[in-house]
Amino acid sequence: MATKPDEIILKYSDVEILRKELVVLKHVDLELRSGEFVYLIGKVGSGKSSILKTIYAEVPVSGGSAQVFDISLPELKPSKVHLLRRRIGIVFQDFQLLTDRSVYENLRFVLAATGWKDKAEIEKRIGEVLSRVGMSNKSYKMPHELSGGEQQRIAIARALLNSPELILADEPTGNLDPSTAEQIVEMLHEIARNGTAVVMATHNLAFTRQFPAKVYCCEDKSLKIITENSNQITE
Repeated sequence: MATKPDEIILKYSDVEILRKELVVLKHVDLELRSGEFVYLIGKVGSGKSSILKTIYAEVPVSGGSAQVFDISLPELKPSKVHLLRRRIGIVFQDFQLLTDRSVYENLRFVLAATGWKDKAEIEKRIGEVLSRVGMSNKSYKMPHELSGGEQQRIAIARALLNSPELILADEPTGNLDPSTAEQIVEMLHEIARNGTAVVMATHNLAFTRQFPAKVYCCEDKSLKIITENSNQITE
């Protein structure tokens, strides 16, 4: 079911997150609306990735209330996790493209794995997402023939394939040069402006000033909302 404009699509209340029985974060309150862009900032190891992994049910929440779309994460059965993940697109720092096949085949593989069967529809959708990320002429390329920035654009295209309601981007600029990184962040903001919510984990505070949005900070095993206007953030 598609989300409505400004609808709350994610709400965590007093959530605790454990990894290997150790507390990573506690008393987590987090809210996200459809089409909203949110930064998760904090040092390496502060819990940013753990929060993202709870959202797509790779890491369980250990306490509190956690709702994503119309799904209660504490009550989500393993057999139903795929239904949650179909509504979420994920962008990783290291791209995670399949190195033994072309850009087109990388994208076709995802569509086939999520139930697409009509060849014409598959071709049309791949063309649409490649156009959206400015990579229409790269479908025949192998990943190793692309720059880091181009690979990340393909990764974003892959995340968009099934028209997700939410994109999770985990340090998506970590392996990119500053200029390319800015282009990727701008692209993610554009995706949010077009109605898909985006949560981006980063330790680069410059982005929060250059591309303002709501900012949460992971620090001392807690998640704090810094400000609705990230222009106020200081190093």
